[in-house]
Amino acid sequence: MDTLIFLIVALPLAGFLALLAFGKRIGEPFAGYIASATVGGSFVLAAISAVDFFRGIEHGRTVELFEWISSLGLNATFLWDPLSAMMTLVVTGVGALIHIYSIGYMHGDPRYGRFFTYLNLFITSMLLLVLGANFGVLFIGWELVGLSSYLLISFWFEKPSAAAAGKKAFVVNRIGDFGFLIALMLIFAKFGSLDFGYVFEAIHENAAIISVGTATAITLLLLVGAAGKSAQLPLYVWLPDAMEGPTPVSALIHAATMVTAGVYMVARTGVLFELAPVSQGVVATVGALTALFAATIAIGQRDIKRVLAYSTISQLGYMFMGVGVLGLVGGVFHLVTHAFFKALLFLGAGSVIHAMAGEQDMAKMGGLRKKVPVTFWTMLIAWIAISGIPPFSGFWSKDEILAIVFNRGGGYYVLWAVGILTAGLTAFYMSRMMFLTFWGAPRWDEGVTPHESPPSMTLPLVALAGLSAVGGFINTPWRPALEHFLEPAFELVHQTHLPAPGTQWVLAIVSVGVGIAGILVAYRRYVARDTQLETGGVWDTLLAGYHVDDLYGRTIVAPGKTASEVLAFTADAKVVDGAVNGVGGLVKAVGDQFSKLQTGLVRSYGVGILVGAVAVLVWLLAAGGGVF
Repeated sequence: MDTLIFLIVALPLAGFLALLAFGKRIGEPFAGYIASATVGGSFVLAAISAVDFFRGIEHGRTVELFEWISSLGLNATFLWDPLSAMMTLVVTGVGALIHIYSIGYMHGDPRYGRFFTYLNLFITSMLLLVLGANFGVLFIGWELVGLSSYLLISFWFEKPSAAAAGKKAFVVNRIGDFGFLIALMLIFAKFGSLDFGYVFEAIHENAAIISVGTATAITLLLLVGAAGKSAQLPLYVWLPDAMEGPTPVSALIHAATMVTAGVYMVARTGVLFELAPVSQGVVATVGALTALFAATIAIGQRDIKRVLAYSTISQLGYMFMGVGVLGLVGGVFHLVTHAFFKALLFLGAGSVIHAMAGEQDMAKMGGLRKKVPVTFWTMLIAWIAISGIPPFSGFWSKDEILAIVFNRGGGYYVLWAVGILTAGLTAFYMSRMMFLTFWGAPRWDEGVTPHESPPSMTLPLVALAGLSAVGGFINTPWRPALEHFLEPAFELVHQTHLPAPGTQWVLAIVSVGVGIAGILVAYRRYVARDTQLETGGVWDTLLAGYHVDDLYGRTIVAPGKTASEVLAFTADAKVVDGAVNGVGGLVKAVGDQFSKLQTGLVRSYGVGILVGAVAVLVWLLAAGGGVF
């Protein structure tokens, strides 16, 4: 079993190394076959390794590979428990489908082999993150997914916008990572170790080992790191620009890898968050505000991929609401179902873009239902799922989060109301996207002839549609299978429970009613009245994302650039370099003056000796004539 767990990471790593060395020579399509096979193989091994968790006969184990930094309590060790197993199945399962889809989507790209090299690196990095048994291995994976996202977002680097988007993602995530690193330093300073088992057991045995203030500081700093990776306020700005990468990259980032890292990390460290009630409220509030804020922006987008990008930011907000109120199972449950329907939506959008010869503007789409039927019907399932309509997957996980938030009472009622409002907006903007893309009269550019994608692209859509339709049944109120599955991973945390069944029914009816209302409003506007994309006024503001990027540019980027220029060209060049050069010039000037004494004439040296001797005698006589 330990060997299988090692091979789960080793297979995509071997694929990465093989393609790194020979990918260009292997070329299309075999590079895609190799990459897909290694990730698919990891999924099979993960499923086999997780069987005992499903049977309830094992709670978890660690697999040590080698000694690393023993002074920090760090070894290269994997943790195989229900939470890491579930994350591994999502990463490799959804990742394998995205790999297969990419075989057809990237057809003809001159850097085909390099693309799959980077994809395998991304999967390997995420597996290290979710399988790490300590903060050290987690942090290695954490940084590697940042590198992988940079490489893939800027994959088409010949486009200035793609190159800039990759750099933006990298820099914004470094801001979050700064907070994460300080949190790790505080953890080590307090516990003398960065091992999950040691730290969490120490807290469980004696909660007084760490004060509420210290726990609050650590968890808020962990939130900074999570906000960077999972694109929460105020560090969300990199994710919409990540759409510059190929569509399979968008699907992988948004569904199975990078953006889920922050949610996973908060869930994994739930023991620490339980000690910090203030941090719980902050996490939940940040999630709720992010969910609402991003949903309002999604309403005004024209680019089909940017609608989905802001949708991801909003849905991640729901997950943070869940884990913030210590509804860890609910937050992780939504992570799983979101992986299904969001991967499907992105890959479906990629199929639409493929059909439209690269067009991404919904103003130039319409009437595509009969032209791309497989894409349409599969995306329709994902649309209903994300809109929270039963019995599709998004309903179960979203409503569980809202019910848990409601059950916290007090000020959390406000967050529940924000979540309900966001649910209505979600149903509206997703319906708007579907109606503008598939309904109405065609608005295609001249020469565009839409066509269905090849089987390598449509078969993953069908598989994800099935998961989006029935995936929610893994955790229902009458059969909470996922909750029981994850019990061993969260046994040290006192989680917030669901309200009474009657209350759950009322909350669900309200949520579904709001979702249906959002769909009907969109139908009336974009189908019944055949309204086209709006422009001007508030719509331009929404399209520009409330001009937050401009605000950051004026208040942070521009002053930072000015300060850098002052430091580089004034402080460094004139002050620092000037001081160093001034000392050198002074030494040289003194040396030049003394060099004049070196005449090379014996008579001059004799006179100098005589003058010096007379001066010494005069000084001695003046100082004390008694010497003689």
